[in-house]
Amino acid sequence: MAPNRQSSQAGVRAFDCVSALMLGVVAAPIVLIAAVAIRLDSRGPLVYRQLRVGQEGREFWMLKLRTMRVDAEADGVPRWAVSSDRRVTRVGRVLRRCRIDELPQLWNIVRGDMSLIGPRPERPPFVDTLSRELPGYSLRHRVKPGLTGWAQVRCGYAGCIDEAARKLEYDLYYVSHRNWRLDLRILCATIGVLIYGSGAR
Repeated sequence: MAPNRQSSQAGVRAFDCVSALMLGVVAAPIVLIAAVAIRLDSRGPLVYRQLRVGQEGREFWMLKLRTMRVDAEADGVPRWAVSSDRRVTRVGRVLRRCRIDELPQLWNIVRGDMSLIGPRPERPPFVDTLSRELPGYSLRHRVKPGLTGWAQVRCGYAGCIDEAARKLEYDLYYVSHRNWRLDLRILCATIGVLIYGSGAR
């Protein structure tokens, strides 16, 4: 690996860790309030782990605040989240709209599973399907998945192959053109999503 590339990756890693720790301190009261709301609204765990595919195809356990009923996939069949998904709880809808449910992933960033910015990690069954249906899908795994990303702020959630194909275009653009200017643009757009709930389902 070239020295400048190693230096660049080390810089990104340092930025990720510092940013995640700082955001974690700021987000702690929000997560606490969200946890109380989840507990009062429905039964089940406050935080749950879900297997996702990361950089170079490595799988890891991603953390999220629970926004769905505990029986959301009682039959064991993975399903995409869709608009007006009946599996989402009342509190869950609010958390998803403002992306508060994603805040536990700051720990995934500290652990090195994820980066602050990058393509959103997907579940293994969906990766298998999308890799067969969409040429070049595996190229998004060249970088670490992110808490937020270009496709995330431009398209929101994907609930079908066509929507996933549209998001893939943004993901591949990011992988090929990522730089600090694009990252800054994504961070600014993410703030807009958090404030206005745009792009969320």
